[in-house]
Parts: sequence; structure tokens; C-alpha cells
Amino acid sequence: MPAVIDGAQEIRIEIEDDFDLHKIFECGQCFRWNEGADGSYTGVAMGKAARIRVENGSIVITGSADDWRNIWSAYFDMGRDYRTLRRQVCIDSYMRAASDFGAGIRILNQDRWETLCSFIISQCNNIPRIKKIVETMCRVFGNPIELQGETFYSFPDAGKIAVLSEKDLSPLRCGYRAPYILAAARAVDSGELDLDALSKLNAQSARRALMAMPGIGPKVADCVILFSLRIGSAFPIDVWMKKAIAQHYPQGLDPAVFGENAGLAQQYMFYYQRSGMADTP
Repeated sequence: MPAVIDGAQEIRIEIEDDFDLHKIFECGQCFRWNEGADGSYTGVAMGKAARIRVENGSIVITGSADDWRNIWSAYFDMGRDYRTLRRQVCIDSYMRAASDFGAGIRILNQDRWETLCSFIISQCNNIPRIKKIVETMCRVFGNPIELQGETFYSFPDAGKIAVLSEKDLSPLRCGYRAPYILAAARAVDSGELDLDALSKLNAQSARRALMAMPGIGPKVADCVILFSLRIGSAFPIDVWMKKAIAQHYPQGLDPAVFGENAGLAQQYMFYYQRSGMADTP
């Protein structure tokens, strides 16, 4: 277990496993963390704002030891040995290269409603615009959170969004996604879509339930399943993944070969492909 050392406004946790902030926050799984000039990241998750950096082999994060134990340790999936998992997905030379390049990625344990809403917003969108829409939603409908003299905003719960109209969402400039956001919020708020219950299903059953909702296709469903329902066999496929599979597995790739680590393998492949390094001879 990492050692927690209390400081005045932040704590230090010794790193004993793969952990790279840039890779964790820039591999396409989340949208509320922003990098500072010093390499630190500031963001909001689970209703808590934090600033985090890696320094001399340790994680340094704002907040208390209780915050780490109750929020951040689970959020960063610190209970799993990623070095071992990384070796397990090395089924061939390409996956060895991809996993070595992506070493440090961890799959975040994110809020389920926030993840669902954020990936609905992500459809046919680029990351800067996704982040802008999500931040606008939080600023307009979320609650203020103070951190070191700055004001941040929580992600609004489903009930807050469920009572709104498409016109109410106009400040977000989310276009055709507005009715999908509202439909998802109403389903979650009413219990029609029980995300906690879905987390107890297998990936296929959870995907079927999510895709019964308007505006949710296979890619969005699999992202929600992997990044918030914690079903590790999910394997989201977007344009980057299609390219990676076409280049390196022209006969096709069955994600089942990775078992419950398929989602982690996908993250290594996605990050490697998007970097352009996968095309380097």
C-alpha cells in the first residue's frame, strides 16, 4: 500500500506501480482535468476539486489523507497491479510495443452518470470541444467548489438535468446531442436506467441496456462500461482503433484474447495509435 504523509494542504503518496499523469488524463477516458505549465493537473471528480503532480517518485495531491483513502485511491484504481496487467496483454510484439509506450496508463473509476453524459457529448466531437461543453454544463448547472482560491464546479447530477428542456441546454452549444442528454438524465433519475445495477452484469448485457437509450451506440456504450461500470472486458472501437486493427491485425482481432484485460489493452492500443508512434518503422 502507498504511504500517506500529511502536509499542510496536500499529501504525498509513494508510487509503487505504473502511474503517469499525462498518459492517464490524455488517453481519452476523461474530460475534466487540465495540465498546468509545471506538468501538474487540476480537475474535478466525484464532487471534489484537486491539483495533482508527480514529484520524486511520489504522487502529491491536494486534500487530506481521508480524501486519498475515500476518493482518490479508488478513482486512480490503486488497488490493482498494472505492471502485472501490462505484461498479461503482451500477446505479440505489437502489443509489447503498445503497452511499453502506454506504461503508466490507469483506468479511472469515474462517476457513472458523468461518464454516460460526457460520452454522449463526445459523439462526432473533438476533445477540446467536448471539454468545453462539459465545463459549460458544470459552470451553468453544477455547484461551486473552492480550491486554493479558485472556483471550480461539480458535475450536475442527473436529477438537475432531467427537469430541463432543450432550450435550457442551449448555452452548452451541444447541438443534436441535447435530446440524448435529456433522455439519459431522465432515465437515470427515474431509475429506468440503473447504472449501479448494470455494473453487476457482463459487458454484453450492459451494452444492450445502454444501447436501448436514444443516441447511444456501441462505442459510447463500451466507454461507459469500461470507464465507469468497471467491466474490464469492454473494448471501445473508434476510428483510431479501427486503424490500429487494420494495420496490425489485418485478419481481425477478437478482444476476448485479452480476457478481462481487454479494456486496458484497448487503452494501450488507442494511446499508441493516436501518438503516431505505431506507424514508425
